[in-house]
Amino acid sequence: MEPSLFLSMLGFLWVAAITPGPNNMLLTASGANFGFWRSMPLMLGIMLGMQCILLLVAFGIGGLITLYPSLHFMLKVAGSLYLLWLAWKIATAAYETLETDAPPPRPIPFYQGGLLQFLNPKAWLMALGAVASFSLTGNAYITSVGAISIGIVTVNIVSGTIWLGFGTLIGRLLSSKRAWTVFNVAMGLLTAACVLLIWR
Repeated sequence: MEPSLFLSMLGFLWVAAITPGPNNMLLTASGANFGFWRSMPLMLGIMLGMQCILLLVAFGIGGLITLYPSLHFMLKVAGSLYLLWLAWKIATAAYETLETDAPPPRPIPFYQGGLLQFLNPKAWLMALGAVASFSLTGNAYITSVGAISIGIVTVNIVSGTIWLGFGTLIGRLLSSKRAWTVFNVAMGLLTAACVLLIWR
């Protein structure tokens, strides 16, 4: 893949990765509630889920979404329900200071970050858009898919770190139970609002 095409692809993927959405809302809320390092499994799950979707799209399975509108609709319904469930978990998260000696509640696990990608129509459409726009034909196809994969990993690491860091900073500033509750409810509502993006 030529450098100019790779940079264009990075720009496309960066806009998709850094803008507010379900992944970034979850990372921010997790960073605030559990700190940067305890939220790392969630970020790794999101990254692995995106890589799996990219491979499924690149090798044909993702094309079923465009061929069968009913499958796309079911994906939207399942993704919306899953997002609403995660939003509820965020909004009702228990108060916890990050420096406490008590056993902390568990952060969102690795597998839920990955599962969210499979139920997120926007993740599928992003992968479809990247493969359709930036993959090369013939013998260069596999190499170009590898370049897209590297691009997705790169932007996910940078954007995920930014949103996790932002959430961790907010968590440090939330010194009262009331502020913590307001923040979690707000993040839960923003996560639930991401359902509207699915149905756009």
